[in-house]
Amino acid sequence: MVPELLLCLGLGCAGALSPTCLSAQFRRPGDYILGGLFPFGKDTLNLSMRLEPTPVVCERLNMDGLIWALGMKFAVDEINNSTSLLPGVTLGYDIYDSCFEPLVALQASLMFLTRNDTAGTGILCDSTDCQPRVTAVIGPHKSDLSLVTAKLFSTFFIPQVSYAASSEKLSNAELFPSFYRTLPGDKNVVEAVVQLLNRFGWNWIGTIASDDEYGQGAQELFLTTAGNNNICIAFEGIIPTDVTEPSDKKQLEEAINLINRTKVNIIVLFAYTLSAQALLEQAVKMGLSKRVWIGSQAWMLSDLPTSIPNIQSIGTVLGFVTKTGTVPGFQKYVADLFTSVQQDEFCQQSRELNQLMSTNVLDLQCQECDNISLGDLSFLLSITQVQPVHMAVYSVAYALHRALGCTSKACPKTPIRSWQLLYYMDALPFEVNGQSYRFDQSHSTNTGYKLILWSWKNGILRYLSVGDYKESLHIEESQIQFHTPDQKAPTSECFRHCKPGQVRRVKGFNLCCYDCTDCQENTFWNSEDDSKCIPCLQQQWAPAQSTQCYQRSERFLFWDEPLTIALLVLMSITILLTCLTALLLLRNLQTPLVQAAGAERSLFALLCLALLSLSCCLYVGKPSDTHCAMQEVVHALCLNGCFSTFLIKTLEITLVTEFPSYAPSLLRWVTHRRSWLLIALCLLVQGLLCLCHLYLGPAYLGPDYKSLPKEVLLVCSTKSWAAFALLHSLNGCLALVCFLGTFMVQTPGKKYNLARGITFAILIYFIVWIFFVAIFATLGTVLRPVTQIATILIISLGILVTNYAPKCYIILFKPEMNTVDCFQNSIQEEPEEDSANNKPDPLSPAPQ
Repeated sequence: MVPELLLCLGLGCAGALSPTCLSAQFRRPGDYILGGLFPFGKDTLNLSMRLEPTPVVCERLNMDGLIWALGMKFAVDEINNSTSLLPGVTLGYDIYDSCFEPLVALQASLMFLTRNDTAGTGILCDSTDCQPRVTAVIGPHKSDLSLVTAKLFSTFFIPQVSYAASSEKLSNAELFPSFYRTLPGDKNVVEAVVQLLNRFGWNWIGTIASDDEYGQGAQELFLTTAGNNNICIAFEGIIPTDVTEPSDKKQLEEAINLINRTKVNIIVLFAYTLSAQALLEQAVKMGLSKRVWIGSQAWMLSDLPTSIPNIQSIGTVLGFVTKTGTVPGFQKYVADLFTSVQQDEFCQQSRELNQLMSTNVLDLQCQECDNISLGDLSFLLSITQVQPVHMAVYSVAYALHRALGCTSKACPKTPIRSWQLLYYMDALPFEVNGQSYRFDQSHSTNTGYKLILWSWKNGILRYLSVGDYKESLHIEESQIQFHTPDQKAPTSECFRHCKPGQVRRVKGFNLCCYDCTDCQENTFWNSEDDSKCIPCLQQQWAPAQSTQCYQRSERFLFWDEPLTIALLVLMSITILLTCLTALLLLRNLQTPLVQAAGAERSLFALLCLALLSLSCCLYVGKPSDTHCAMQEVVHALCLNGCFSTFLIKTLEITLVTEFPSYAPSLLRWVTHRRSWLLIALCLLVQGLLCLCHLYLGPAYLGPDYKSLPKEVLLVCSTKSWAAFALLHSLNGCLALVCFLGTFMVQTPGKKYNLARGITFAILIYFIVWIFFVAIFATLGTVLRPVTQIATILIISLGILVTNYAPKCYIILFKPEMNTVDCFQNSIQEEPEEDSANNKPDPLSPAPQ
């Protein structure tokens, strides 16, 4: 670095108003000439008005281009003064303005191809023998320009080393075998930008590119890499490279409006200096609120964007620039040069040296440089990266050293063709300021990047290094002060990273924007690539937001459950009451009441009720297909045995009350031992119906995986409702006949009505079955077997209470009613032989 005093002295020396001869410093003769292409001018003056093939003129001096050109001049002078690199050999240079226009760069490139001391190119001669005016070319800076010139120079295998062109297209060594560059390709900076976005969790961003090879190429790479890293692109903007036309202004306005509409907080800008300056200037003019701008070396270190009035209002500016070192002695060299170009003697020597070069050249050197002072360059000298230019010159010098076969003392001045340097540039390293470099397979060098922050303090800009990148990104976040009130990184999210157990659900118009949705119950998340939750297997379950499935446990009516115990206690009470009733009737079997109630048939009915109650045990415990089939069959048979005794009594009552004339002849078939034939017939028919039920569609064990979240419910399912109805059809018919035969029967006075007990018992049966069928058909939980048990016990208790409890009450508490007189309208059992001979009045008490 030059001491500040020296710079101040230089500023003082350059303060004169008289023009200098700086424009005469860009051509020097030598044994081997290096061509240079540098952007001295910013704008083309007569490009759109050309009617003849006249040279294109550029205006408005570009300070960066001037400093780069001075860097090449410094490197050549340094090599010429070296006693070890090219001793005894002098390098010359011929530097031209490439402007920002490919046509301008092409004009100078064609001049480089002319043969020595002529204005004609050697296109028609043997390329291996012809030697053009220059041995190698340094530059140009833009990818658009480099793509044009690289095709031209690669045709003749003339080494071309760019110091700023980063397009990935130029990495193709097959298409551009003689193109090299002293910086990484755009692929590296794109990966650095993506890692920066990921570091701060920014996944909803906009990207804007200049309408040129660099901008569109870098943007295309960025879109691909961002998509692979789950970064959503809100918009893809394109801005013009030439902003002189009214339509270009409108295009800039549309880009700013696009930023406002999408409300993104992060904008990645791939553009060269002029395009970036125009966009940022438009953003300031339109009052765009503060954002985070992420840039690249193409505009980050330029003085053009930073010179925009009120540029601080755009927000936070971060960007990656090539990690380069300083060039020792360069600033002193420039300061000395600006002192010298004001001296007449030095200027005269410079013009004489220029006259030694060919005069058949274009007037494309820096025309405005003569009016520049050191003060105009003082700030940029400290920030402009000159080392890539320095490295480019040294790479050619080392290749020339090896091609000539130089020793540490001398180099033979033998003719060297440009194409002969390529082998040495490909295969061997070169050294600059004690550090070794080498071109890789894509003819690039990769020194890594620095992450730069525009840091403003009291209106003065500092380029603050806050991180670096080569293969991975390192950031000193504490040094980054964002534009937000708390100076923390703003958020810019179209989505959030989903947790395990969550999947993405696309939202809005942008397919990469999504919300995170928890996996529902019985589904699970397997990997980040899953776009939807995977259902568990039928025998498995999973809670919400799960990453795996679990085996379901079995659920049925366990023996030790409180509800089961309560039902079993109720069953035991029902069986006990049934047995006590049977015992009471048995002890009073010959009394008129018991005889009128059916005597032994009542005991059989009570036995069926006890078995029916005991069948409740079939509904407890782990079910099986056998258990399921037995449940319905036992229920139907036991109930049929009870209802068949009711049928006998109903027929007796019906014959006596409705058909008294036929009663004496028909009662023998429903009384005494013949009544058991009817009971047996009912049981036989019911048995056949049970067989049909088992054949057509018996109940089966049907695992229920839907009713309970974590368990498989083992319940008996009805296979065929038709078979179910057929099974219970006989009992239903018996119950209907009993109800129709008893509900209208009346008894005179205080006589006991046997029919009323049957009526209420059947009525309870119907009511319970109506509710049972409705509940049983819809209930799918562990309460289903509970419903079946409750139905059985209610029916059993209902029959006991309505039909047998009054009889027990009379026997125990109203023995005076247990007489023949009280049952004169009831049918008592009588000896079969007597009934054949005697035909009593049906309404009179039957003889005992």
